[in-house]
Amino acid sequence: MAVTMADITHLRKMSGAGMMDCKNALEEAGSDFEKAMEIIRKKGQAVAAKRSDREASEGCVLAVEKGDFAVIAAVKCETDFVAKNADFIAMTQSILDAAMNGKPATKEELLAIKLDSGRTVEETITDRIGVTGEKMELGFYEFVTDAATISYIHPGNKLATIVAFNKPLERQVARDVAMQVAAMNPVAITPDDVPQKVRDTEMEIARDKARQAGKPENLLNRIAEGALQKFYKESTLLQQEFVKDATMNIDQYLKKQDKDLTVTAFKRVTLNVD
Repeated sequence: MAVTMADITHLRKMSGAGMMDCKNALEEAGSDFEKAMEIIRKKGQAVAAKRSDREASEGCVLAVEKGDFAVIAAVKCETDFVAKNADFIAMTQSILDAAMNGKPATKEELLAIKLDSGRTVEETITDRIGVTGEKMELGFYEFVTDAATISYIHPGNKLATIVAFNKPLERQVARDVAMQVAAMNPVAITPDDVPQKVRDTEMEIARDKARQAGKPENLLNRIAEGALQKFYKESTLLQQEFVKDATMNIDQYLKKQDKDLTVTAFKRVTLNVD
């Protein structure tokens, strides 16, 4: 039975594969659509295995919030050309939607969720590998939850942030904080949240600089402590200067809205951008 253009078009809509891949699969399957789909899926598995050692540094990062839950999902690929493809972005969006609806606790749980197609997230990504011929993977899955949340996607789908707050707040205020996280890349919410290893490293760097500048040995710790305080001001979210108004820090900005308002969690995911 000859393969018709209508058959090829139908399979292409079902699979997202290229015209020639669909034609070849249908010919091999004797125009059986289920068998043809399986051939295309097996191709994806084969390509995935072949390209497993390749670097996937491009991709699409999306985020969304709803009430007390916000989520980021990032699917990685090899080239910016594929990352900007509408079907690839749509696939990432479907994975983000699945994460929002299912609220999985881990990336592994998200990979096991079934999408509307009946395929799991992991299977869907593998199928897409067969279409593009590029390595793909679920690069990041992050979420925050509390009384209020916000998400922000930087133009280009390479950077996204999510933030949780202890109390409801105006959306613009929340968005300002999410944009602050995107722009200033804080390492923690407060100085107390900075890992001890990071503090020790910053102290040691400051001591070395002071020593090289010829400062007396008995003053090195005091100088390093001052440098650490500067690090906190530059690198912890609530102490950072507000990018929209340098006369106040983020904690002061939030306290202007509500004296008890604060950030309880944030996540920042980026691909190939500072």
